[in-house]
Amino acid sequence: MSGFFKSSIGRKVSMALSAFFLMFFLLQHLSINILSVVDPDLFNEVSHFMGTNPVVQFALQPVLIFAVVFHFVMGFILDIKNRKANGSKYAKNNGAANSSWFSRNMVISGITILAFIALHFIDFWFPEINTKFIKGDWSGTMPGVDGFRYHEELVHKFMNPIRVVAYAVAFIFLGLHLAHGFTSAFQSVGAASLRKKLEKVGIAYSVIIPFGFIFIALYHFFNH
Repeated sequence: MSGFFKSSIGRKVSMALSAFFLMFFLLQHLSINILSVVDPDLFNEVSHFMGTNPVVQFALQPVLIFAVVFHFVMGFILDIKNRKANGSKYAKNNGAANSSWFSRNMVISGITILAFIALHFIDFWFPEINTKFIKGDWSGTMPGVDGFRYHEELVHKFMNPIRVVAYAVAFIFLGLHLAHGFTSAFQSVGAASLRKKLEKVGIAYSVIIPFGFIFIALYHFFNH
């Protein structure tokens, strides 16, 4: 197994598998968050279920954190090895003529997204961990708020225009990252023959997901 991760193919396949998992998570996360616009009460109910379900909290959440860390670490490793292997070729072949700037600098968009994840953890995940595991409060309620607190907390975060802009910029970078990464992940697992169809699906995915999250942030900013 260690030999698999040391090989170029093994690293690319493992990178692709972590990408698939994270892309599915983004779709699921957007599906829940859009409820905060459509039906705040349902958003609260679903958020409370996800936040207190033991399978989600103690099985899926650790897997998600591992996938995020693994994906970015493996991305940096692949980028370093690719630059070392192709450094001399770039000067001869002019890589810019055959690929976009973002496809050749995925690590830059990756660092931007990593910074956004840190902000997202500070805004939502750390307070949630503090409430449930340190304070021991799994009720999902807060004083002065009817029902569960999740919608109230979400709206409160998006009152700050600087935070809304930061989220919007981060999701634009996420879209650019996905635009290349979506097709690349499928190619890494042997689906290169479907490239044309995958490119169309990838473009749609890389537009819909970031636009959806940006829309949620803007909606709550202008309607709080």
